[in-house]
Amino acid sequence: MLGSKPDKNVKSAIDQHTLARALEVLERKSKRRGLGKVLPFLGPAFVASVAYMDPGNFATNIQGGAQFGYLLLWVVLAANLMAMLVQALSAKLGIATGKNLPELIRERWPRPVVWFYWVQAEVVAMATDLAEFLGAALAFQLLFGMPLLWGALLTAVASFSILALQRHGFRALEATITAFVGVIAVAYLIELFYSQPASSLLYGFVPKFQGTESVYLAVGILGATVMPHVIYLHSALTQDRIDVDDPALKKRLARYNLIDVVVALGIAGLINMAMLATAAATFYYTGNAEVADITTAYQTLIPLLGPFAATAFGLALLASGLSSSTVGTMAGQVVMQGFVSFSIPLWVRRAVTMLPAFAIILAKFDPTDVLVLSQVVLSFGIPFALVPLLVFTGRAQLMGELANSRIITALGWAIALMIIGLNLYLLVQTFGGRA
Repeated sequence: MLGSKPDKNVKSAIDQHTLARALEVLERKSKRRGLGKVLPFLGPAFVASVAYMDPGNFATNIQGGAQFGYLLLWVVLAANLMAMLVQALSAKLGIATGKNLPELIRERWPRPVVWFYWVQAEVVAMATDLAEFLGAALAFQLLFGMPLLWGALLTAVASFSILALQRHGFRALEATITAFVGVIAVAYLIELFYSQPASSLLYGFVPKFQGTESVYLAVGILGATVMPHVIYLHSALTQDRIDVDDPALKKRLARYNLIDVVVALGIAGLINMAMLATAAATFYYTGNAEVADITTAYQTLIPLLGPFAATAFGLALLASGLSSSTVGTMAGQVVMQGFVSFSIPLWVRRAVTMLPAFAIILAKFDPTDVLVLSQVVLSFGIPFALVPLLVFTGRAQLMGELANSRIITALGWAIALMIIGLNLYLLVQTFGGRA
């Protein structure tokens, strides 16, 4: 399962136990309560949530906090709420139809449109992978003082190892990715303790901008928080994880998956807000607003907050890069299989998609600038994933009783239109010269 046809039906003993417990809950035969009742359903959203904490988030949140203080906290919050809705719809699509979003587009839309969708989705996946791979390589460099190229090689080895977990079923990979999320969360609890953001951060939740540069960063944050490749992936993660045919059971399954989404994306949102708030407290309000890249941020943390805080930051970046790079590879496989019914071994995809990162390193481009630019590129791919998602989840003949309500449909289209509008504004301002 999880993005690779040969492994799709792999079910370990742990997987089988998880599925049995899930069916007991859905059929109301389980005597478990609280977390024990919900636990079998937790996993897919945690895998998807890693993309919302990838190194691109580090880059845009550090820049946003260092240059504008708490100003853009409201953007992080809004983007996270949007992400919850979008991922919930993607998970529901997989449950209701037994198919993922790329497969439905291939089956129902004209061939030229499908090919266009495949090409742009692959570009988005590669931009995503570039950010994630570079972030992990940079973390190795910062933590161990090794050349960036050696960090990239270690990242390659680690990501191949994580992908190999798919041979052991879906639960092993879900648990590993969730452990990475835990590392990031603990690291940022440490960062918050050391940086001690002021109560004035609450004003950051009042919507406003401060010049074109803040809009540019806001769109970058949006691109780093609402991720098009995991819109495609999440529907694949749920399409046959727990296979039920009864409409009533599907409705219950969708409700439990909603809990999965709210918990996982809620944690991701808090981490993103912690990133920006920490950067604001540590840099902007100490006269270090010029800190605008990950390397400088790490080096500046040492004298400001101490080596322990800097190490926690580096470990969070490493966990983020390794896990999100794995998820990006899985998403790329789902995109290819879904749109063009063609697949390649995951290790081949992993090897090919890491090449741009090695090229960036050898060309000696600034990693943080590349990370931020990649997130802006990602934001332009969001509408292409959102529009078909909203179209399909709104069709009762396809979704049955899980079709979107009018309120959800209205909210979904409002989000899509807002993102498209922000991107158009960014284009005009960027090519017209940013103030």
